[in-house]
Amino acid sequence: MIRVPALCLVALALSGCTAISAIERASEPLDVHELRAPAELPVARGTQDIQLVVEVPAAGGAVATDRILIRTGATQLAYLPDARWSEDAPVMMQTAMVEALLRTDAFRFVGRRPLGASGDVALVSELVDFGARETAEAGGAVVEMTLVARLVREDDARVVASRSFSAASRVADTSTPTLLAGFDQVSDAVLRDVVQWVLRARGISATAS
Repeated sequence: MIRVPALCLVALALSGCTAISAIERASEPLDVHELRAPAELPVARGTQDIQLVVEVPAAGGAVATDRILIRTGATQLAYLPDARWSEDAPVMMQTAMVEALLRTDAFRFVGRRPLGASGDVALVSELVDFGARETAEAGGAVVEMTLVARLVREDDARVVASRSFSAASRVADTSTPTLLAGFDQVSDAVLRDVVQWVLRARGISATAS
């Protein structure tokens, strides 16, 4: 008979408990949060007879996920442990941009894919930053979003307009509800600016909704 020291048995038991605990935590459902188009958007005075195709924004690996990004240091990243996005962040932002541009009534068609073989104009973008950053103030954070966008003519791939959009919202603490409110604010600000820019770039006048 092989005798196993009691200390080893305790260590094995503890490591087993840790593994089981991690598996149980991994199976816990996360609260799902969805970012939508802002409530107030401009409405076009006329509709252009063109198809506007909204591409999925490009994004780096830290952003291209359904996890909610928190920057804890210059190069350190983490994610909110108890909440996630409804889709990967770039796809969610594409959905919000399609919704926002549809509500302007400025174009015959707005969508992810053209009605025919190709559209007339494509909104191509990159989600450069989309996360919260801890600040020096105790418990505080800043939620930041940067989106670089281009309007591209489909028939010859010519870039007809380009611009970078940024927004930041300082929040009092890093609790999940507070951070999500900050993400709502920066998303609304960027989406409103994108919509206004697209309308101006196409020479479309609009009124406030």
